Amino acid sequence: MRTTVLTNARIVDGTAPEPGAPVRVVVEGGLIREVSATAAIPGGARVVDLRGRTLMPGLIDAHVHVVAVVASLAQNAALPDSLVAARSIRLQREMLMRGFTTVRDVGGADRGQAAAVEEGTVLGPRMVIAGKALSQTGGHCDFRGPYDASQYRFAGRLGSLGRLCDGVPEVRRAAREEIKAGADFIKIMANGGVASPTDPIHFLGFSREEVAAAVEEAENAGTYVSAHLYTDAGIRRAVECGVHSLEHCNLITPETAHLAAARGAVAVPTLVTYDKLAEEGEALGIAPESLAKIDVVRRAGLESLGVMHEAGLPMAYGSDLLGEMHRHQSEEFVIRGRVLPAQAVIASATGIAARLCRMEGRIGVVAPGAFADLVVVDGDPLADLSLLTGQGRHMPLIMKGGEIVKHAAW
Repeated sequence: MRTTVLTNARIVDGTAPEPGAPVRVVVEGGLIREVSATAAIPGGARVVDLRGRTLMPGLIDAHVHVVAVVASLAQNAALPDSLVAARSIRLQREMLMRGFTTVRDVGGADRGQAAAVEEGTVLGPRMVIAGKALSQTGGHCDFRGPYDASQYRFAGRLGSLGRLCDGVPEVRRAAREEIKAGADFIKIMANGGVASPTDPIHFLGFSREEVAAAVEEAENAGTYVSAHLYTDAGIRRAVECGVHSLEHCNLITPETAHLAAARGAVAVPTLVTYDKLAEEGEALGIAPESLAKIDVVRRAGLESLGVMHEAGLPMAYGSDLLGEMHRHQSEEFVIRGRVLPAQAVIASATGIAARLCRMEGRIGVVAPGAFADLVVVDGDPLADLSLLTGQGRHMPLIMKGGEIVKHAAW
């Protein structure tokens, strides 16, 4: 792989309120070899002058579903595996072209999809996966209606985001099976959800004993549990049971946010998905009972950002979009920027998300030894977060693992 040197690189990575002083970044063998104002330029190296532009680490989205290729998750689960896989390849490429060089899939994707990216068969972001999310009967991954008593027909389907398990022994087996199949962490559905038909938002998914069993199995495997959560009661209970990654958190209170921060948890808000579900969900086939739940969590979303920021609870970047709505993935930056400092918003998609992915020092940074996952931005995103939107329109160069996957003329 040819050595590349990026010169006049002013780095924005979420660790400072202003871009850094110009440096040279030497990329060799897929990794960053040196970051220095005086780095030597090896003979034969490709030199790219970034004068007037910003260099960022590749962005990280810590809450995606790459198999959610249509908006209705019940319809998605019924699609042929081959069709889901083919459409997922397109979604992954589009994510990469928005500057997301790593994504954390929190329900649905399998190890084969991650391996296809790793070996270069599929052009897409690095993938950290949960496998299938765990849900109780009648919980957020049970898409049967109230009068459907048939067996769960979506079990084992690629398009299904999760699997059903009831009772401590079933939860243990399901967690062990997902870890055996290559899951990097375990995802559980610990509250009611918007997209499922029979679980109001306030429902608590799983008993405390079941949640604790999932946490123990994850810890036994050297990893952690991520939980789908909206209500303060659900979040507090999950934190008390040892859940590490708190997804959504729209209805969190200051007291619970402080508790979560003290326990070392990380939150992953996903505000953009509620905006887009409200705007586009009906036209895309979201059921009426699901649409009725959206406003409950959407209205509280922006307030929750301030609550968690004030409590010192780290927040990773998440989008949680479905089907055609994936195109709005980058708009979460702008939504968060209405409440939070730009530096904090950028940190959510770099260093904080990297820690949540257990890849600190390897992604989310521009530093020696890290993967050469890099994004060049026209302008300063600290001054204008919208530069990170527009389907990568303001990103003339995107590099993943030292390979330039996009290089527009400038």
